Amino acid sequence: MHKFISILLLLLLFGNTLVFGQVKPEILIKSSDTIKDKEINALSPAKAGFYSAVLPGLGQAYNKKYWKIPLVYGAIGTSLYYYSSNNTKYRDFRNAYKSRLAGRTDDQYQYLDTARLIVAQRFYQRNRDLSILVTAAFYVLNIVDANVDAHLLQFNVNDNLSLNPKFEQNDINSKPNFGLAFNFKF
Repeated sequence: MHKFISILLLLLLFGNTLVFGQVKPEILIKSSDTIKDKEINALSPAKAGFYSAVLPGLGQAYNKKYWKIPLVYGAIGTSLYYYSSNNTKYRDFRNAYKSRLAGRTDDQYQYLDTARLIVAQRFYQRNRDLSILVTAAFYVLNIVDANVDAHLLQFNVNDNLSLNPKFEQNDINSKPNFGLAFNFKF
């Protein structure tokens, strides 16, 4: 046991020295392939994703895409509304089923038999669970959107780079040919 503790102490002492020996990464990278030769913030996408993870829509505000914020809150809010609605219905049908098992028949669903209460309870439970999954998916999509949008803000878009659709007619059989033309000017 004493040997185990001494090995653990040695690992802790010498294992942490490697952490302090690392070099701090350079935040601003000088871009050499753009015409404007502007500086690119390499941590901008991570920052936007972090902001969206802390508060949905904050990453979109960081990227100055303010029109996306109502879409984020609309998607998450709508799925949370359906979660709440389905959860309320599920509890109503569950309580009605429990009262039927206790022998009372004076609940709000007197017109339904016990089998229908079970089917309705399962239906709303499944929809409630699906609603919470959709909410989580919209939350993750919010983070991914902020991160990708921050990456695309740094993308080189100028007149020297273009991708255009092409439509040409074949000279031999007169059939149309569709394609894409990638043009790069030096």
